[in-house]
Amino acid sequence: FLPKNTRLVHDFVVIFSVVLLGLIATGMFQFWPHSIESSAEWSLDRRSVHDAPLVRIPMSSPIPERGDLSCRMHTCFDVYRCGYNPKNKIKVYIYPLQRFVDEVGVPISSTGLSREYNDLLSAISDSDFYTDDVSRACLFIPSIDVLNQNSLRIRETAQALAMLPRWDKGMNHLLFNMLPGGPPDYNTALDVPRDRALLAGGGFSTWTYRQGYDISIPVYSPLSAEVDLPERQPGPRRYFILSSQTAIHREYRVELERLKEENGEALLLLDKCSNLSQGLASVRKRCYKGQVYDYPQILQESSFCVVLRGARLGQATLSDVLQAGCVPVIMADSYILPFSEVLDWKRASVVIPEEKLPEMYTILKSIPHRQVEEMQRQARWFWEAYFSSMKDIGMTTLQIINDRIYPYAARTYEEWNNPPVVKWTSVNSPLFLPLIPPRSPGFTAVVLTYDRIESLFRVITEISKVPSLAKLLVVWNNQNKSPPEESLWPKVAVPLKVLRTKENKLSNRFFPFDEIETEAVLAIDDDIIMLTSDELQFGYEVWREFPDRLVGYPGRLHLWDHEMGKWKYESEWTNEVSMVLTGAAFYHKYFNYLYTYKMPGDIKNWVDAHMNCEDIAMNFLVANITGKAPIKVTPRKKFKCPECTAIDGLSLDQTHMVERSECINKFASVFGTMPLKVVEHRADPVLYKDDFPEKLKSFPNIGSL
Repeated sequence: FLPKNTRLVHDFVVIFSVVLLGLIATGMFQFWPHSIESSAEWSLDRRSVHDAPLVRIPMSSPIPERGDLSCRMHTCFDVYRCGYNPKNKIKVYIYPLQRFVDEVGVPISSTGLSREYNDLLSAISDSDFYTDDVSRACLFIPSIDVLNQNSLRIRETAQALAMLPRWDKGMNHLLFNMLPGGPPDYNTALDVPRDRALLAGGGFSTWTYRQGYDISIPVYSPLSAEVDLPERQPGPRRYFILSSQTAIHREYRVELERLKEENGEALLLLDKCSNLSQGLASVRKRCYKGQVYDYPQILQESSFCVVLRGARLGQATLSDVLQAGCVPVIMADSYILPFSEVLDWKRASVVIPEEKLPEMYTILKSIPHRQVEEMQRQARWFWEAYFSSMKDIGMTTLQIINDRIYPYAARTYEEWNNPPVVKWTSVNSPLFLPLIPPRSPGFTAVVLTYDRIESLFRVITEISKVPSLAKLLVVWNNQNKSPPEESLWPKVAVPLKVLRTKENKLSNRFFPFDEIETEAVLAIDDDIIMLTSDELQFGYEVWREFPDRLVGYPGRLHLWDHEMGKWKYESEWTNEVSMVLTGAAFYHKYFNYLYTYKMPGDIKNWVDAHMNCEDIAMNFLVANITGKAPIKVTPRKKFKCPECTAIDGLSLDQTHMVERSECINKFASVFGTMPLKVVEHRADPVLYKDDFPEKLKSFPNIGSL
């Protein structure tokens, strides 16, 4: 038996060892559930890590300086090494793979080359940045993996860096690190002495980040590659706030539990599952009161997701949250957000001081629904563009450095922050279509409706008679009333689908719905019951001749009012036309994308707020893109629904007409010009007025004025 005092000392040592091992394990498993010695090949000469030469580090090898906090691009980076090249692209050299060991043969890293770092080097070597000619290189990247400081021997790793042939006190060298520091203090930057080397770090604070020199990068989440989360449409979710982190500070969890008590089902507070065995499976599970949830899938069920600081500022949870399209609520004081040098995080996240945690629910409730949807969309895009793989993280880092060195060729704010929302692979510009698109695909009719069931059904019945109709889409703009039952709808020979909108907005009629598979779109109101099938078929044939134009039926004109000194909207019969209203008009679906995502200024929001002028906005857009006037088809000029009253429609209201003139002036101001073009002709069938047997005419039922 041990003496009492000796037993106490022994017990203390055991307890301290367990705590220390727990801290180290927490740090290691925060990043990747695996850290492997990879046999994958990355370098140009395709050598395996197992074939890499062994390099012994003498104990007396020099150690780099700790790191110069005053370094900036003009003091610690030799831009002249980059020189001028016509492509404005830096050249990056990756050192050959070597296995560094100390004098007794112990490796400098306990894990060797991780799969993540291997993927990073492979992506760089396959990119336009890479060069295998060391004399042409502007930037040097060691093949020494320092992503996870937990696996490194600090002194020996620093000595290995200093042994690199082009080290030169770290000048023009770039290191990637995602898990800096270690217990007990967890420094927010890599502890390996590194001289003047740039650091792409995953946990910078304002105290360790060298602005304009270092690059703040995300902590990569391995779930990005292992779990496929399909993109979810922005909008309200089952939960308002969700917390999924399992190792947050006790004080934070107590405060979150208090918020949960106050707000009930609106907040879901998850923790690790105590009843599951440890392993990869448990990493993908979260629990609340015995109920098990799949992770990260559950993140898609919340509008906002909490991202609190842990032992380190940088958290892989941020990447999971972005992938889920959940707006991250970041509470990590002094944290430098990933790629914040170029990314506008206000568009994709909410940053709240840690002391404001008790007010989180109130703060988030004050954000308008439309803004939340935009943030959800932006969050998902940030992940897709910059977080989803080690390749994306590496390429983004190099592009930021490239922009610093060649600022005149740098990406703009818009290029960094605006999603390329137009799916160019699925839609062609009508400006480059064949002269006449084929007749066979036909057109998709998009009917905008709110509550006029009887006239809607009459419109559907008439449109269904048009030979070239391929599909009918009904945009149901009434959120307070459900569409009629399926059995009540007219029976038609083409697919008919009802698309329910989340808000009553006129711009919904121009949304680029995936269901629109044809090039041609017929936009038509639910009260345009007077157009015949011949008129509609003829309009489609004219559009085929002019696929870049608006081809429609109701014609309108803009005039300059000399007395008032501004533009005026004219709906009376005249000899000229400069607009055709999209209450009944054919156009190419390409313009749906432009209207929804590329409309200049605040025009789209103005239209939705005033419930007016979406048709004028589309005319401005098409005319501005093409420089051409619309085409009015057939002689009909009266389009009022005989049975509709002023209460039923928008366009019969006098203030509505006054606003039309305001719209034209507003849009002209935003566009900076008047793009509308005036013409004095329309398109009619060749034999329209000829004294000829009706049965021999292609379009006998063209209708009257």
